[in-house]
Amino acid sequence: MSDDIDFDEDDLKRRMDGAVDSVKKEFGGLRTGRASASLLDPIKVDAYGSPTPMNQVGTVSVPEPRMISVQVWDKGMVAAVDKAIRNSALGLNPVVDGQLLRIPIPPLNEERRAEIAKLAGGYAENARVAVRNVRRDGMEALKKMEKEGVISEDEHKAFADDVQKLTDATIKTIDDALKKKQEEIMQV
Repeated sequence: MSDDIDFDEDDLKRRMDGAVDSVKKEFGGLRTGRASASLLDPIKVDAYGSPTPMNQVGTVSVPEPRMISVQVWDKGMVAAVDKAIRNSALGLNPVVDGQLLRIPIPPLNEERRAEIAKLAGGYAENARVAVRNVRRDGMEALKKMEKEGVISEDEHKAFADDVQKLTDATIKTIDDALKKKQEEIMQV
């Protein structure tokens, strides 16, 4: 294969890995009936006039399987943290005890579990679409390079096979993460 090839397989892998990281982060924000510190990650607190991530106004911990606690550092921020959690779409009701907020995680009913599992499936499909878009970009770059005479037909085929293998492996990773998350959601 020639040395002056303008095809960056590492860039495609980086972009596909970005889709996997993104879907895993979205999965972390889904309620499963068990407490998880990452459950509060999407919540922003109105702190000092700007939306601030929960972990920048207090310490988030999981002292029990069905309880999250937030130790707020600034006493003046307790009400804002309480309000942000209550107003989130998670359906959580914190109990304020001084600067500590205890957030019980209620068990999920079967209907809500099915909704959350379906939402996880939607996140996974969006990630698959992103991966396929990266694949398409790579394939178009290869076609262009072959047309311009930068690579031969055989090199184009070899690179295309590599891109397809990378795509298949990335989509399998997404599917595996989805299966694991759906099993975690559906556990009673």
